[in-house]
Amino acid sequence: MKKLLCILLCIFSLSLSLSACKTGGETVVRVNEVTHSVFYAPLYLAIEKGFFLEEGITVELTNGGGADKTMAALLSGSADVAFCGPEAGIYVINEGKSDSPKVFGQLTKRDGSFLVGRTPQPDFKWTDLEGKTVIAGRTGGVPAMTFEYVVRKHGLKNGESITLDNSVQFNLMGAAFEGGKGDYVTLFEPTASEYERAGKGYVVASVGEESGEIPYTVFMALTSYIAQNRHIVTKFLTAVQRAVIYIFATDNETVAREIAPQFPATDVLSLSAAIESYKSIDAWMTSLAMTEDSLDRLQDVMEMAGELNERVTLSQLADNTVAQEVYAAAMK
Repeated sequence: MKKLLCILLCIFSLSLSLSACKTGGETVVRVNEVTHSVFYAPLYLAIEKGFFLEEGITVELTNGGGADKTMAALLSGSADVAFCGPEAGIYVINEGKSDSPKVFGQLTKRDGSFLVGRTPQPDFKWTDLEGKTVIAGRTGGVPAMTFEYVVRKHGLKNGESITLDNSVQFNLMGAAFEGGKGDYVTLFEPTASEYERAGKGYVVASVGEESGEIPYTVFMALTSYIAQNRHIVTKFLTAVQRAVIYIFATDNETVAREIAPQFPATDVLSLSAAIESYKSIDAWMTSLAMTEDSLDRLQDVMEMAGELNERVTLSQLADNTVAQEVYAAAMK
């Protein structure tokens, strides 16, 4: 058994050393994203505009289909960067892992989902959800916890005055709603707008606008990876920071056309509308450094949902130094 453990540790260490490999002169960074959404437009913009390539990086993007699977990819060594909710990192830290995930950059600061119902509700109030069933995401995930936080603010309690269906896998929620399950569903863009245009559902509210700021989607890597590849992490965040600045300064249609290759089944009109939706709720970070206040709010949300055994500090979860340096350089 000891020999087997030694072999496994050697393989894992080798995978870390090879993760920053080079092909064609560029360093390959394997990013596993929680889902593919316009919510993450700056990341795709950095790919399509060549910002990563200009930093000497080739991004290999894969879809985890949920934060738990994305974190599993990071821990197994099949991804260098996990792009998902920081709650996944908190769970691992509380398990006592020595080489725990570390947040090195935060992209979104609000819930990116929109509440979609079966009929138009121009005068929607959150109390309208009383007695209804909402497909709200996987138990323990930030989408589900944030939604429960919002409805509790309005006096609704799961299992009593509202039913939150947490049984549907994140990337199957739209299909379940379309198949007749639930009265409402929470969907990311561009899916929410596409459902509305097709008459499959109607956007009635923004979850993120109601919940307030939380560190919703972040870039995480193992502590050892950051220590061994700090220059790569710096170049990676530099490309993302450039994309964030670009997206704020550029009209929606232009950005939509530039990220269109990432969404071949979605037309530019839908992409443009989705970008406007996220701009309107102030979804993206300006500086990519996580704040203590937002982390406190996230942990309040997790505690309320009964999913947090022990709170973590900002320094346990995040290393803001690279994000702060990159932002300072961009502002010069």
